[in-house]
Amino acid sequence: MNSATGIVAVATEAGVSVSTVSQVLSGKRPVSAATRSRVEAAIEKLNYRPHPGARSLRSQRTESVALIVPDITNPFYPLVAVGIQDILMPQGYLLSVNDVALPSRTVSETLRHVLARRVDGIVLTTYGCTPADLELIAQSGTQVVALGQDIGVSGSDYVDVDEAAGIGSVVEHLLGNGFRRIAFVGGEREDFTSSLRHSGYREALLSAGLGVDDELSVFTSFTRDGGAAGARRLLELDTLPDAIVCANDLIAIGVIDALRARGISIPGTVAVTGYDDIEAAGLITPALTTVDNPAREIGRTSARLLLDRLNGSVDNVTRHVRLSQHLVIRESSTVVPH
Repeated sequence: MNSATGIVAVATEAGVSVSTVSQVLSGKRPVSAATRSRVEAAIEKLNYRPHPGARSLRSQRTESVALIVPDITNPFYPLVAVGIQDILMPQGYLLSVNDVALPSRTVSETLRHVLARRVDGIVLTTYGCTPADLELIAQSGTQVVALGQDIGVSGSDYVDVDEAAGIGSVVEHLLGNGFRRIAFVGGEREDFTSSLRHSGYREALLSAGLGVDDELSVFTSFTRDGGAAGARRLLELDTLPDAIVCANDLIAIGVIDALRARGISIPGTVAVTGYDDIEAAGLITPALTTVDNPAREIGRTSARLLLDRLNGSVDNVTRHVRLSQHLVIRESSTVVPH
């Protein structure tokens, strides 16, 4: 059905004006529930599908949103993308996923490409972001939702979980099982998320009246290889840790690789925990104790916040949504050390 004639046919079928049909399609102006229902029924009956190009020209929008993440091979981020699509696709938006594979691509380079394509909105992690990157976003006027922290851009929103509390619950669990020499393997030292999770580790030990031994904290990358490298550094210590808290599940899997290569029993000699609860966490042996980080709901929530911005239904005040998480106890941490 031709878009121009089609919208007239929908209006005639529903008994409303063409402008009312346009308002239902765009969602920019309020329409009564009864009228909306008649228009939607007419659209369904006539199988009307507005042409995306024509709609974009009228609205001066591209109906596209960019997601910028540090590592799309990390199973956490595809779930975030799926959550965003859950909300945006029914509204006619196309999501592009952009991997900032530092150091081969910088956030600045990715942002310039994304903004040049006039996306309507951006969802991004702040990994690798510089003040110049944030200024570029601010100057563009593009609607933004950040994952993990407030980026300080007027009119932006952010979604997070309590990273420190999540790691704290892991440490408390280990202490309750009798582990005392607890190490930490994090991502890059300068990374905001890695720093928050390391703070949670330290705070939990101090709250339990234990000292913090700096030689038990190792920083690497949020990858399986990074976890293996971090574990090998801990294995060089005169006294092994009896538990290793990892800043994400990929690191934890790498730690398990390195421990097994040395013939070290898990959790009999060293317990291992992760963070995120990716699918692999429940599939490896031993199954990994971790923190359920609600990736798909993070995506959905960020998309809802972004849609509010795109529809003009909120002012420039920054909104913050904090989602809940919980400890998932599995076999990798449940043996009390001798």
